[in-house]
Amino acid sequence: MTSNEMSDSINQQSNEVPTLLIRDSQNRDLLCFLEQVVPIQGTEYALLTPVDTPVCLFRLVEDGDPELIKSIENKDPVLEVADVVLQEHDLRLIRSAVTLTVSGELEEPEPDELEDKDFDDESETYELLVSFKLKDDEYGLYIPLDPFFVVGKLEDGQATVLEGEEFDTIQPLIEAELDERDY
Repeated sequence: MTSNEMSDSINQQSNEVPTLLIRDSQNRDLLCFLEQVVPIQGTEYALLTPVDTPVCLFRLVEDGDPELIKSIENKDPVLEVADVVLQEHDLRLIRSAVTLTVSGELEEPEPDELEDKDFDDESETYELLVSFKLKDDEYGLYIPLDPFFVVGKLEDGQATVLEGEEFDTIQPLIEAELDERDY
């Protein structure tokens, strides 16, 4: 199926938001909802949102803002502890492309139980999902409350994550195209 055929079949589906499996340069997959297809210079790009809940791992620091852990190996002991803690809540940590995600039914917190915090990191707001200790350090898995988008390139019926320089080049063009559509 060509990417044009994919776009046509996506446009024909009206009741359900289509999903698409996207792959990164390390061969990790992420199942996403297809939000928009944006043609740029003869190539189709996709704006996607993860099907499962994206989460960010922070090291909790006494007397300071939590520190975002930007890169972590799949077999890191902190992720193994996070797996066990999430299993206690009938949740599962998925080491997917682009971000860690959590699958399962998340409980809606009571309004007075929300632990929303504004971190200085990219001015996003996060909600604590779980916290846990490993050795002498405390960690937390947080859900970003701002929408979490993934940009992919559609080729030959496949979607790949835009990364590095290619992402830096294409992102402003996609944003300009989407802004144009809003008018």
